[in-house]
Order: sequence, then structure tokens, then C-alpha cells
Amino acid sequence: MLKIKNKKNAAGNILQKKKVSRRDFLKMSGAVAVSVAGAMSAKEVFADKKPLSGKRLAMVLDLQRCTGCGGCIISCKNENNLQEGATWSYKKSTTAGKFPNVRYDYIPTLCNHCEKPPCVEVCPTSARHKADGDIVAQEPELCIGCLACMEACPYEGVIYFNEEETHRFWRDRKALIKGCTDSPEDVSKDVKGRVVPYYNPDREQNKKGSGLRRKGIVEKCTFCDHRVKKGKLPYCVMRCPAEARIFGDLNDPNSKVNQVIGKYRPMRLKEHLGTEPKVFYVRNYNPAVYKKSVGSL
Repeated sequence: MLKIKNKKNAAGNILQKKKVSRRDFLKMSGAVAVSVAGAMSAKEVFADKKPLSGKRLAMVLDLQRCTGCGGCIISCKNENNLQEGATWSYKKSTTAGKFPNVRYDYIPTLCNHCEKPPCVEVCPTSARHKADGDIVAQEPELCIGCLACMEACPYEGVIYFNEEETHRFWRDRKALIKGCTDSPEDVSKDVKGRVVPYYNPDREQNKKGSGLRRKGIVEKCTFCDHRVKKGKLPYCVMRCPAEARIFGDLNDPNSKVNQVIGKYRPMRLKEHLGTEPKVFYVRNYNPAVYKKSVGSL
């Protein structure tokens, strides 16, 4: 079972790395707590629509169907207005063996939306929380950027901290050729984009402050909660050309995710830690072929 540090220690270690004084941290925490308490209860802040109540949403990744094309990565970036260098959906690639007998493996990755998420336990402001649908959600208005969640999460690379002003390229007012070309900022304005020319407003319409990436907070995959609340599948699932991603409710015995993990022996990343991820992997992809033989002596 994973040993979770308490909130105080997790946040404190990160603050030391970032050279932020504990006094400054307490000021930030206090300011957030007071503003939230004065405006609304935590229950109101995290209120989701009823259709997700009682569900345990999960994703199955069929490695036999996955071709490693990266379509999930691109679609996730477009749907969530991600900046350059940030990926909520990614893949880990490895090469094993020695030429000519080599094997190339890849595993798609994203937030595992654990049943027992360490990141939720250590978050000092409850910005990271469990929402309806058993989604590990993020409240951008409450995040103070302490990075305690990143320290506690055992899955490297699934949580991102926006340390600098996001989408810096599209905020640039300098034209490549003065008097001849528009600046990146002008291009975005001409197409009525919000900072980025391809801005998608759907996230902002679902939750204030979540539409555009911003400086000083941590962010990650949310299972496209702005879509599933409307009865739509996550965008990466819809845009996978091989239909290698399957999404559904673990509490529904007839759901497709239960059918697939019941038929095949599923694997979960770092399952031994006891976080109980809700991202499952079934079947393994290996394109190699060999000439039939029983071997020799």
C-alpha cells in the first residue's frame, strides 16, 4: 500500500524546492480558504450535474488496436487549449532487444483517476478533489501552485505545473517582418481567438477559469469532464482512429469497459502501490513475425 505523506510535509518539501517561504505559503492558503468560505461551501464549488452521480468512470486502452499514432495527444491539446510542451495525454516509448531482434513498445498515458488518489489526500486547499463520476477533478480557482500533488503522485508526467505565462508565443506583439507580417498576437485577434487562435470555449462554459491555461497552477487530464457531463465521450476517445480507447462506468455490469476487462486480463500501472487506477490496459501489441519452427539442438 502506498504510504502518503501528510499535507504539511508534502507541501513543505515542495516549497523548499521552489524557495518559497512557509510564511508566504500560509498567506496564500489563508487567502484562498477565506475567499472560498465567504463565497460558497466546498460542496457548492464542486457541484456536478446529477447524471454522473453514482458512476465510476474508467478508461480501457486496447494495446492491440493502438498504433501509437499520437491522435489522442493532438486531440487532447486542441480540446483543452494546452500550451506547447504540455500534454495531458501522452505515450511512453521503449525499445528492447539488440538489432536485428528488436521490439518497440509504447504505452499511452494520462491521469489514472485513482480510486485512492494520493494527490487528493495531500492537496492543502482541496483544489484537487473527487467529483461525481469518481473523476479526480481540479478546481483552478483554489489551486495555489504548491505542487504537493505532483510530489505525491507516483505516475510521472501526468500532472503539469504552468510555471511561466502560458501560450507565450501567441502573446508576442513582435512581427516576424515589420510592416509585412502580423504578430502572433494580431493573428489570434484577427480570428477572434482568446490568446490562442484555436481557442475552444467549452471548458470555460462548464467551469469558470478552466478554459484557458494560466500561470501558477497545476493541471491534468479530467476525463473531459466538461463533455461527459453532457453525455459526450472524452475527446481522445472520439478521435482515436483505431478505436483503441473505451470509456464507461465500472458500476454498470453491462458497460463496454466491464465487458472488455472481463474478457481480457487487464493491467494497471504501478498497481502494487494500492492507488487503484481506473485506467486499464488490455492485450499487448507486437507486430513482429517469425518463421514457424519448433527450435533445434
